[in-house]
Amino acid sequence: MPQAAARDVARVLKSATANAENNHNLSAEDLVVVDARPTWAPHPQALAAAGSGSGLPDPQAMTHITIVVEDREA
Repeated sequence: MPQAAARDVARVLKSATANAENNHNLSAEDLVVVDARPTWAPHPQALAAAGSGSGLPDPQAMTHITIVVEDREA
């Protein structure tokens, strides 16, 4: 998919698979996604230009992506 979020989810899924292989000695072919959800992240504050040379808070929305994978039942 061309959306940036789809690329991010694919990157997180690839990372979860690699972590399961390296840290828990699981096979990538036997993994299934059990849970995938976005969670809120801290909002860094930026300043947006305002009148008379002042700035107003401009919160930047961010999320974390959590993906849980498990070994498929044989």
